[in-house]
Amino acid sequence: MRILISSIGSRGDVQPIVALALELRALGHDPKLCVAPNFKDWLESFGLVCVPIGPDLKKLTGGSAPSIAPSLSDEQRRQFAAQAIRTQFPVMNEAARGCDLIVAAGALQFTTRSVAELLGIPCVYAAYCPVTLPSPDHPPPRIGSSDSPPSPEESNRSLWNKDARRWNGLFREPLNEERVKAGLAPIKTNVQRYIFTDRPWLAADPTLAPAPSGTRMRIVQTGAWILRDPTPLPDELEKFLAEGEPPVYLGFGSMRAVEHTGQILLDAARTVGRRAIVSQGWANLRPLDTGTDWISIGDVSHERLFARVAAVLHHGGAGTTTTAAVAGRPQVIVPHDYDQPYWARRVETLAVGVAGPGPKNLTVDAVASALRACLQPEMAARAELLATRIERNGARIAAERLVDEFR
Repeated sequence: MRILISSIGSRGDVQPIVALALELRALGHDPKLCVAPNFKDWLESFGLVCVPIGPDLKKLTGGSAPSIAPSLSDEQRRQFAAQAIRTQFPVMNEAARGCDLIVAAGALQFTTRSVAELLGIPCVYAAYCPVTLPSPDHPPPRIGSSDSPPSPEESNRSLWNKDARRWNGLFREPLNEERVKAGLAPIKTNVQRYIFTDRPWLAADPTLAPAPSGTRMRIVQTGAWILRDPTPLPDELEKFLAEGEPPVYLGFGSMRAVEHTGQILLDAARTVGRRAIVSQGWANLRPLDTGTDWISIGDVSHERLFARVAAVLHHGGAGTTTTAAVAGRPQVIVPHDYDQPYWARRVETLAVGVAGPGPKNLTVDAVASALRACLQPEMAARAELLATRIERNGARIAAERLVDEFR
């Protein structure tokens, strides 16, 4: 089969579909990937065919300025949505020609199912986190700090209905314009439900992130799509690790952060008596310090690194949370946006981590308090036990199921 797999997002969105593509290729099939242009060279290093789609995401989400999402007016958000759809539709349409199936992973897949409908091929929508799928079990994830929190009397069902109306207001008109131009009938009902389909897949571990039970969707949970990364750690990092007790890892991935964030995190690690590894990420976190008790790193194998640290402090992306869980390490999650508060709640519920302060409330004392709780021996023991329960073959399970169902 020829399969187009698309995920428009940061490294945490793209890495799982690379894992799926490699498993499909190992089964004798022909995957092609649509991702942001930031990851084209990386994907091609695996020998995978890559079609860039959308803007340079690092320019949108990286850096030390606040996130753009809260600052946009309703009209600007509508313009942003319309531009995304007008950009995606022709690229996706061209990339999918000759394919037998499309797999759309992540919530930014506005045009994928419409393109599949146009070409007469099946489309599988895959979520990375259960909280992104409509269910009375939970409220919808919030996007941007300007979103007003729900009132206590609002039910989850009413919040999802409100979220569906927001999706309709943002995406339905521009999506229907592209559909009508392509000869498809306009969508007249819930565009969110159309995009997510009635049978979404959930690429998340069932122990760490179980599927919601109250939804009318028929969710297929495969386990997380984990990409093995045996790349050796840099020599300088290996030397640092060997020079003392296991340090703590500090990093926010593709999230934005204010300029002094790196120093706050480092000072918090020092407060609890730990050396630190500071991951620069897209915010370029760099403490203004020349001490020998910390090291700054770029992109390295989290699979190899996390097994060597005492704890992992991060932003709460699905991929980083799962990788830390697989490594058996306790976590401090500083949730920034969207599904990240869910992952912070889950590590607390499982007693393998701590929900730290939000990015606007970062102080040395607050971060140190979270790290101190995370580093307790009983929490480390529970994290090690959880690691034995994580499904590591989710990508293979998903690949085999795709082949069985759609061949």
